[in-house]
Amino acid sequence: MSFLSLGLSLIFVLIPLILSKTLNLGLGKDTFIATIRSIIQLIAVGYVLTFVFESGSYLFIILMVALMIGAATHNAQKKGASIKGIVWKLIFTFIFIEILTQSILLGFQITPPTAQYIIPISGMVVGNSMVLSILFLNRFTAEIQTQKKETELLLSLGGTPKQAIHLPLIHSIKASLIPTIESQKTIGLVQLPGMMSGQIIAGADPIQAVQFQLLILFLLLTTAAVTSIMLGFLSYPTLFNERMQMLKIKKDEEE
Repeated sequence: MSFLSLGLSLIFVLIPLILSKTLNLGLGKDTFIATIRSIIQLIAVGYVLTFVFESGSYLFIILMVALMIGAATHNAQKKGASIKGIVWKLIFTFIFIEILTQSILLGFQITPPTAQYIIPISGMVVGNSMVLSILFLNRFTAEIQTQKKETELLLSLGGTPKQAIHLPLIHSIKASLIPTIESQKTIGLVQLPGMMSGQIIAGADPIQAVQFQLLILFLLLTTAAVTSIMLGFLSYPTLFNERMQMLKIKKDEEE
């Protein structure tokens, strides 16, 4: 793609700007900022990846993955600010997911141990894990608020924190997994996934592209399940004190 073609693609940014202005949606500024940021960030990442790929150093690969985890943690922790130690819980979850997936990929020689494979796949894994974390935390805090009286009743009847929080926790885990599972049901029928489309556009054999895409789909399914379950079981104990009483979360304090 030439720079002229890339410049012409800004038409797709101009359309929502015009619609926002015409309908007074108030999204023009955010759309403009998002566009500028995406351009700057992706160009910068492009140069960084070029350097990392050429160097072949595992130190730079680790630093890139650490940067991804740091950015994902910063973004996801906002939804779980009411949960004590959520930052470290997110970091631990992201690191665990990264180690688990790369151990399987590299251990069974599914993908080569090179930056060209490790960094893009790590980006998909950490990015998906971040989205699942946000979905889980958003639903979990809402479930806690909605079922607070039921939870406290179970505690007053002698139930343990694990028993009292069981239903909100399970509902939140299931709700966060639904988008991933449902999207895989219609994959290839409703949409052609990003990796597959990119490889086909680049001239790869469609069957080869499908094989890589299936690898990513299976990978993201594990990522989704492990992220939601691990984060859930790391988070719920911090909602109770040593006397097994439920602590107030941020929304309660604001009220």
